Amino acid sequence: MTDMSTIPAFPATRAPGCPFEPPAEFTELRDNEAITQASCPAGIDAWVVSRYEDVRTVLSAPGISSRKAPSAHVTAGADLERPVSPGNILQLDGKEHARLRRMLTPEFTVRRMEALRAYIQRIVEEHIDALLAGPKPADLYEAFALPIPSLVICEMLGVPYEDRDVIHKHSATLMAIDRDPQIGFAAYGQVQAYMRTLFEAKLADPSDDLIGRMITRSRESGDPITAAEMVELAITLLIAGHETTANMIALSTTALLQQPEKLAELRDNPDLASSAAEEMLRYLSVIQFGLLRYATEDIKVGGQTIPAGDWVVAALNAGNRDEQVYADADTIRLDRNGKTHLAFGFGIHQCLGQQLARIELQEVYARLFRRIPTMRLAVDPDKISFKDNALVYGVHQLPVTWEG
Repeated sequence: MTDMSTIPAFPATRAPGCPFEPPAEFTELRDNEAITQASCPAGIDAWVVSRYEDVRTVLSAPGISSRKAPSAHVTAGADLERPVSPGNILQLDGKEHARLRRMLTPEFTVRRMEALRAYIQRIVEEHIDALLAGPKPADLYEAFALPIPSLVICEMLGVPYEDRDVIHKHSATLMAIDRDPQIGFAAYGQVQAYMRTLFEAKLADPSDDLIGRMITRSRESGDPITAAEMVELAITLLIAGHETTANMIALSTTALLQQPEKLAELRDNPDLASSAAEEMLRYLSVIQFGLLRYATEDIKVGGQTIPAGDWVVAALNAGNRDEQVYADADTIRLDRNGKTHLAFGFGIHQCLGQQLARIELQEVYARLFRRIPTMRLAVDPDKISFKDNALVYGVHQLPVTWEG
């Protein structure tokens, strides 16, 4: 069944007291097998798809384009006609996308990511040591969740650790949807200038890191990557590589601390770390406003024809709670075989860094709660402030304490 019931506006808001649940409007649409149009802050109407199979269809159909910013629909004043920047792999289609993805894929193989595991284990342990040696209560987001993925992606890219504040300072600004556009442009300009300087240094003397290897590999192929392309790619990786994982670490810890039986299950069974990572990715779906796509031709989705020229939003969080795919979808089951979830998207634009994110979550889950078994929230749950207006959902702070 498909109907044309309408959400007055997008994004819909979460119900009070339900910070881990998708907006009820999404759930109703999905359960009624409805595909509807909603009015978005960017000044467009977009079809909202919320069933698991419909989301997969939208994200993989050849008649659907990614050439518009995947989050532009929720940004007031967004310039939807702005040309795609060279190197913006999230917004390229066809041969342009395939070319850059081909250059980048060798950097994100399972083998290369596994080679980082020992480094990730070390920095997780070091940050747990620092927590235990520091004052209580501690802000787990600031002291633990933020620095770990930042260190990892800086290590991959060859960004000096002492420069990480450039990333921390501006990425939160870039990921907020209620910011002044001029502030966003300024933050982007700062990151862009930094990455251009870094690229030029590595162009003169390619180093053994992601940027250096891409420079060397593209030269050897006879199709050298340009400065503009590499700068845009690096910015995408920097923001995506630490912002999403940092919020996922903090948000999933917040959820688990409020379900002590689940936390105990994970703490006492470290072998569950892998399946727990998949389950928490599915359950929380931190890309909270979905992904924007553009129909270049008529496409049939769930019995509804979406005409060429229309906008479509794939609601990942609703799709990941689809009872037709996941039994007890609103319940955390740490042993669930849920690797087919949509948290990393689907299709040719599926997240390249997903294996890295998995390893980071696995190592956090296997170590944090075992090392600090009495960890608990240091404030009432209703005092925790959530990032309701950020493209990547999470918490602003996570005050925790423990015995000893």
